[in-house]
Amino acid sequence: MKSLLEQCKSLKKASAGLAVMETRAKNEALLCVARALKRNGKTILMANEADVKAAEESGMKSSLVDRLRLTEARIDDMIEGIEKVVSLKDPVWNSRDVWTLENGITVSKMSVPLGVISIIYESRPNVTIDAFTLALKSGNAILLRGSSTAINSNKALVDTVKQGLSESSVSPDIIELVEDTDRSLVGELLNMTDYLDLVIPRGGAGLIKFVTENSRVPTIETGVGNCHVFVDETADLEKAVAIVENAKIQRPGVCNACETLLVHSSVASQFLPELKERIGDRVELRGCERTAAVIDVVPAVELDWETEYLDYILAVRIVDDCDEAIEHVNRYGTKHSEAIITNDLANSRKFQRHIDAAAVYVNASTRFTDGGAMGFGAEMGISTQKIHARGPMGLNELVTIKYVMNGDGQTRE
Repeated sequence: MKSLLEQCKSLKKASAGLAVMETRAKNEALLCVARALKRNGKTILMANEADVKAAEESGMKSSLVDRLRLTEARIDDMIEGIEKVVSLKDPVWNSRDVWTLENGITVSKMSVPLGVISIIYESRPNVTIDAFTLALKSGNAILLRGSSTAINSNKALVDTVKQGLSESSVSPDIIELVEDTDRSLVGELLNMTDYLDLVIPRGGAGLIKFVTENSRVPTIETGVGNCHVFVDETADLEKAVAIVENAKIQRPGVCNACETLLVHSSVASQFLPELKERIGDRVELRGCERTAAVIDVVPAVELDWETEYLDYILAVRIVDDCDEAIEHVNRYGTKHSEAIITNDLANSRKFQRHIDAAAVYVNASTRFTDGGAMGFGAEMGISTQKIHARGPMGLNELVTIKYVMNGDGQTRE
């Protein structure tokens, strides 16, 4: 097994050739990997089952076990994601702008790969394939550091990727997995400034905080998701019940799941009992005093408004108008994904303009903040920052800029 330093040096070397590789070669390599995934499906699922069994025995909550679990359908989704990325325009060496100076020099603003990207992520083994796919298509080598809970799955997936690449013109050296699960290696990784160009933390608040506070390599912070749905007074309540159910229950262990429900006071007495009947005992509701006067709930405390549960728990608060809902979201939200259910055009516009988040929805579930769902094929994560990349990080967020100058003997006086 290579040391971390050896892996980083190898990736840096491999990235030089990848940066200038033709689109056709990159696409053919991705399709080779897709075929390898199809071929190795049973082996991957066996490795994943070992991780799932260990997680269940350790007492991991069911919503997080679901994030860890792979199925035939989820492997098919990985393959579909690769095929989608293959169909997308290559983001490398595109002209962002061209102009000619008074002295005759032509300036072209061109997109180029970042170089070597590292992603540090928790549990979800599908991230292994998403990250690799986007890195390859955008001309970047990639260093993967997954969690110990998914180590067997990630090994099987990276072995499959390297097998697929060996059948193409792209070197298997463009991808490396840190197999040593010792957490001290993360600190070492965050100091590899000579070899890494970007580190992306993808996981819980603790991981993201540690990486952003300790990395000497530039980072892009991805999404802790304390997401809200606001049911306005003009909402179609039937649609609202379905949206809230989907946003909370469909996959509660993901960052775009709804964690807090805000309900306008004029519809609370009708909407909340309908929601309670719909979701039954599947979700624990923690509500404010006004909510408790309408339905049975666990009394909410201040911490509930701040928490990303990643579980079958939903905080509920009654508000008196759209402005109060906006104030709550901007105070407690994590700038990820927020939604309003309304038939009031003025309130929908106000909510979308005033909410500070990467994605703001009107009459739709927050679950659509996802690279695949938004047409990117895959994502590195959901950026909640405001520089360079915000929202799902796809191909166009994994390149930087090079200014190309063409002259005819000009000199500066």
